[in-house]
Amino acid sequence: MYTKEFEIRWSDIDANRHLANTAYVNFMSHTRMAFLMENGFGQKELAKHNLGPVVFYEHIYYYKEVFAGRPVKVTLQLKGLSEDGMYFEFVHDFYDHKGRNFASCEMMGAWIDLKERKLTTLPQELFENLNHLEHTQDFKVLTKEDTRKFGKKPKDIDPSKL
Repeated sequence: MYTKEFEIRWSDIDANRHLANTAYVNFMSHTRMAFLMENGFGQKELAKHNLGPVVFYEHIYYYKEVFAGRPVKVTLQLKGLSEDGMYFEFVHDFYDHKGRNFASCEMMGAWIDLKERKLTTLPQELFENLNHLEHTQDFKVLTKEDTRKFGKKPKDIDPSKL
């Protein structure tokens, strides 16, 4: 399983003196991007294919507080991947210095063509690089329907009400 260690900085703490929500998001993003960069998804390769990752959602589950003073570790596993690599789902787990799991996150996203601004598939080589990430026990092949499983849709508002 891919793992990244982080020191909790003063700026990672919120008004309650524990790890802030924004720090969780930043640690996860850093972990994902480190894995991707180490596995052929560097800036040159992404630019060559006009690719960029987009996040559909991040569902974070907090189990207990964590405070500054000791490093934390964030893991990354592949929970799902579409047959063409367009859609992906990751799981992040957060551990303290004693190996206690204090938070978890399920994250889904896709790849976008940065010129067309539309979702796109992965080239085969990049698909294979991503697919070699350790899979979760409940790994599944994703479909477009999986990206809509929560039924959320935008609801516009009359601008005069804002």
